[in-house]
This record gives sequence, structure tokens and C-alpha cells, in this order.
Amino acid sequence: MHFTSQQHLDDGVLERRFTLGEIPGILWTPASASPSAPVPLILLGHPTLGLDKMYPRLAERARHAAADGFASATIELPGSGDRPHWPAAEQARAELRQALAAGEPVGDEIVDAVILPLVDRAVPEWQAALDALLALPELGGPVGYSGGVISIGVRLAVVEPRIVAAGLFAGSFIPRAMFEEARRVTIPLHVLLQWDDEGNDRQAALDMFDAFGSKEKSLHANMGGHTGVPAYAGEAAARFFTRHLR
Repeated sequence: MHFTSQQHLDDGVLERRFTLGEIPGILWTPASASPSAPVPLILLGHPTLGLDKMYPRLAERARHAAADGFASATIELPGSGDRPHWPAAEQARAELRQALAAGEPVGDEIVDAVILPLVDRAVPEWQAALDALLALPELGGPVGYSGGVISIGVRLAVVEPRIVAAGLFAGSFIPRAMFEEARRVTIPLHVLLQWDDEGNDRQAALDMFDAFGSKEKSLHANMGGHTGVPAYAGEAAARFFTRHLR
């Protein structure tokens, strides 16, 4: 991990940009974090829109986490932002956009092509980032995962024992293969669902929630589209992470 820049935000949060090999990322730490008082970490997932486009929302989430005493970190997903082009992924996303624009059903073949290769590439990168982040003396765990492409969160919850709780956003397409992985998830889950999410299969999101093997799981459904998440939804998620990371 190589830090490339840093700045203090208005509320005292330290924001540091880094690279991990070719992968850009951002780490936010509260003023309270120090080697003598390491803080828990929340990994901030996000869609494949690129860190620059997602930065305002990610930074806002990080500020709220810092106010609760948590560090936050995120990395650029494969094929996004300034990372090398991924022609197969770009073609699959183009086919997805075409189907949605035409009002056609999105078939399993398109969903699998968009999501499964992304999960296979992104999850090992998240784990490598976690290795590097937890080597920093001011970060001590435990670790949570929040948001992002739900299938990435599911895979991480299955394979990464350092993640002890996850807040998932049921707002992305789900390959059928991920339902079997969901049954192997056992950590506490806080799942957010926008009831009228355009383009999202509500029933698939409900089926995924039902499939999770966690003894503690809660579904928080709100009326509105993909970008209509109410502000108070973040308060419930914050309480969830405070309960499980402290």
C-alpha cells in the first residue's frame, strides 16, 4: 500500500488516498484513531460507476462512520474509473443497458455475465486491501462491510472471516448462483431495500433475504426508487454497526 495524498476534512477526519498495486483506494480515519487506540473498520462498497463519481456519497458515509468512531475504506472496482478497460465486462453492461432501455426482461445470461466475473475479480482485491489496511497500527478491527453490489458483499461474507457484520443494499441484479452462497452467510446482516427500485427485481431481493443463513438478519424496506433512500435509513445502519463492531 502506497499513500499518494492526504487531507483533513472539516470535521477532523483524515482522508488518505492510496494505491495497492494498480488499485486506487481511499481511507478515512476519525481523529480518535491512533496506534494506542486503534479503531474498527468499515469497508464501503459501491457500484461500478467509478470512485470519482461516487466520491461525494462515499465521503459522506465515511464522515458518519467516523462520527461513530469507525474508520472507512474503499477501492476502485475492476474495469472502473482509471483502471484498465475490461472489454468483456463493458460488453455485458452494454447488453444490460440495452435490455433495460427497451423494457425487455433481463435474462440470466446477461446477469451472470455482468455480475459473476466482477465478483470473482473484486473479492480477492478487497481481501488484499483488507490485509494492507489492518497492517496499519491505527486500525484494529473488527471489520464490517457496507453497501455496494450485493453479490460482492455476499461472497465476502462467506469467504472473509474478518468481516463480522454486513449492511447490504438490495439494489443490484442477482445471479441465481449467488442464492446458494447466501445460504452459507452466517454473520449478522442489515439489508436495505427500496421498494420501487427501477430495474431491480424486488422478488429476487426478497428471495435473497430469505436465503441468507444468518440467525440475525433484518430487512429495512422503504418506498421509493433507487436514489430515494431516506436519510433516516442511515441512522438504523449506524446503530447496526455500532452494535456489532464495538
